[in-house]
Amino acid sequence: MDVTISPSRVQGITRAPPSKSYTHRAILAAGYSDSATVTNALVSADTKATMRAVSAFGGTVERDGQTIDVEGFDGRPDTPDNVIDCANSGTTMRLVTACAGLGENLTVLTGDDSLRSRPQAPLLEAVFDLDGRAESTRRNGQAPLVVGDGMAGGTVEIPGDVSSQYISALLMAGAVTEEGIDIELTTELKSAPYVEITLELLAEYGIETTMTDTGFSVSGSQSYRPAGGEYDVPGDFSSISYLLAAGAAAGEEGGSVVIEGARPSAQGDTAIVDIIRDMGADVEWDEDAGELTVSVADLSGTTVDVGDTPDLLPTIAALGAIADGDTVIENCEHVRFKETDRVTAMAEELAKMDAHVTEERGRLTIHGGQTDLVGADVDGRGDHRIVMALTIAGLVAEGETTIAGSEHVDVSFPNFFESMAALGADVTEN
Repeated sequence: MDVTISPSRVQGITRAPPSKSYTHRAILAAGYSDSATVTNALVSADTKATMRAVSAFGGTVERDGQTIDVEGFDGRPDTPDNVIDCANSGTTMRLVTACAGLGENLTVLTGDDSLRSRPQAPLLEAVFDLDGRAESTRRNGQAPLVVGDGMAGGTVEIPGDVSSQYISALLMAGAVTEEGIDIELTTELKSAPYVEITLELLAEYGIETTMTDTGFSVSGSQSYRPAGGEYDVPGDFSSISYLLAAGAAAGEEGGSVVIEGARPSAQGDTAIVDIIRDMGADVEWDEDAGELTVSVADLSGTTVDVGDTPDLLPTIAALGAIADGDTVIENCEHVRFKETDRVTAMAEELAKMDAHVTEERGRLTIHGGQTDLVGADVDGRGDHRIVMALTIAGLVAEGETTIAGSEHVDVSFPNFFESMAALGADVTEN
């Protein structure tokens, strides 16, 4: 599906979708439990993949709207009857890989073309070092994967600068091993807030973890039991970033955009609030009410290190093309290993809209002072975050912007275009 964005002004009240990161972890944690209910869950293409995995491991998943009732497999996954298709969800594949490692027999994991190109080797090596079987069928460290043979607890080394999801996966699985797992990081941890999300959620499910001098530790023989049998998912700040950006860049003069569902949590992407403030926008956050209010402003360029917040790069790049002066996005090499190479994708697609961009391996600079955005035909690259970021650019570009592959917003923000239209954006589905 293609979507055409025309220059628009936005205002009004909208609501953040639930967090994709928390929803993935909450569903799998419910699978590890005897039974649990996940409320206010994000139901999207990615989280449905995690639901399928829990079912494949012997759990029962029943959904009523945004409430998901799970009868879990109580710490020991069954052997799936078929291959588990993780579709485009890297989070599903990595979290589920460690879970599959616990199985007595073998699980086969695969996904779409994009997912089958993403690196899994460090996690496979960790499962192997913990006495499980973990192989890439093509012997290239990428899916399809074959995993199982009863991974045990113990001590394992793993790099921290490829994907924090490796650490999250091992922590979740380690809690139900006999010995537990001690994780020693061999390189600096990138995207650390995502591990903090995992630690926060595990605590809510009654799982004890420890940060050590060299990494993380989770003791074994624990049981997943959320208080009252329920876990409530917070709003998603990765998705909130697009709503905030729309209000800051294309808000109605004298009006504001109010975003509900923005309660504080361990999400690193809450950094978008301060980033947009640094660029000159007026942002108020009532943390008790979970409400953000943003008004339009003349934005100025800034410098942002996205080592811990890789998902914010597309949003910041789009804002940089709208702002005056240079916006420099640093420490972004790991952002190349997402659904697509998001550094190159934003550089090339914004260039189609006449943005001046300098791309380096670990840095992206958007020269806003040399840029007057014009509408163009752009490609969402099969990546939900690229689609939504280009939508923000389209709101202020001169002329129409048509984004190919816009249906991919279903991965994390299924009603994104409906929410934008309700705020006043001129959006047409083609």
